[in-house]
Amino acid sequence: MYPFIRMFWQIWKYRKAPRLTIFDTHVSHHMCLPWDIDIWMELNNGRTLTLYDLGRIPMAYRVGLVDVLKRKRWGLTMAGASVRYRRRVRTFQTVEMHSRGAYWDDKFFYIEQSMWNRKGECTSHIVYRSAVTGKNGIVPPAQVIRELGVDEVSPPAPEWVKAWIDADTVRPWPPMQD
Repeated sequence: MYPFIRMFWQIWKYRKAPRLTIFDTHVSHHMCLPWDIDIWMELNNGRTLTLYDLGRIPMAYRVGLVDVLKRKRWGLTMAGASVRYRRRVRTFQTVEMHSRGAYWDDKFFYIEQSMWNRKGECTSHIVYRSAVTGKNGIVPPAQVIRELGVDEVSPPAPEWVKAWIDADTVRPWPPMQD
């Protein structure tokens, strides 16, 4: 089940936090609870993605994106992700999560997130491809940025983000057509 109570807690917790720009880092803290673990007694890989939601959604509020989505009746969807897992997160361990925008192109926003343990070690890192959607499909990120009241162009894509975009472009779709 989706952790709605935890999500509402994170939104409420940061409701009065200072505004962020799309490239500022939102820092939040999350505990691995017993229902977040897998049979190896560590944070489940699927649940990791859900916990990343708990950092990304409050970040969207702080950037002002949620207000724009409500006003324009737009939606937000994920269009891809690439994650690296490097350290185990065990039950009742707390992680510090960092969330920020990394880049945007003509269709998508790229969001970078990471989790850090108390030893200062990165446990996982993810880049998401996200789209804002309207009644006619994907809303160009440049239009979304204007609606945020920001006069900004995207910086060049970080090399590792560009490599992922390029690799995903040549990946077959639909997959596994036997």
